[in-house]
Amino acid sequence: MRSWGGGVYATAHLTGEFVLRSGQVAAEYFDKYRFEADPLLLDAIAAAMVPLVQAETEVLAGLELGGIPVVTALGRRTGLPCAFVRKQAKPYGTRRLAEGAQTAGRRVTVVEDVITTGGQVVLSTEQLRAQGAQITDVLCVINRNQGTPESLTDAGLTLQALFTAEDLAQYATTAS
Repeated sequence: MRSWGGGVYATAHLTGEFVLRSGQVAAEYFDKYRFEADPLLLDAIAAAMVPLVQAETEVLAGLELGGIPVVTALGRRTGLPCAFVRKQAKPYGTRRLAEGAQTAGRRVTVVEDVITTGGQVVLSTEQLRAQGAQITDVLCVINRNQGTPESLTDAGLTLQALFTAEDLAQYATTAS
């Protein structure tokens, strides 16, 4: 395990009662904005994610809002162009779902911060695929599960996570 994983845990781990996007209630929560707002920690995360990026990737696509800082840092490390994916296309201006790099006809890897059920990843992937993106791979910083959520598998997606919640739990005693 990466020695700075304790920094991710200490920075982002919260306890209490939290309602997740999926509607599930959790007693622990990883506040992604805390590790994304720490430039040194975010840079270490991005550096560690570089080997997870498949060689065929042409564009990294970060999902609004938490995936945007991660994909930007990862793009700086890989040199790959980035797309910033909205939850829905904006109704004004360019009216685009994805800003930045063009995704149509290109091999895209979706980048997210924390995944529980993968619901938003699946929705965004479907929208990007409808616009011509070729997507099979998803990267995240923290997968709250031990395996890939079924929704991602059903959508033909492969998930690689830097950490699972269990990986980070080993730091619970050292962070107290």
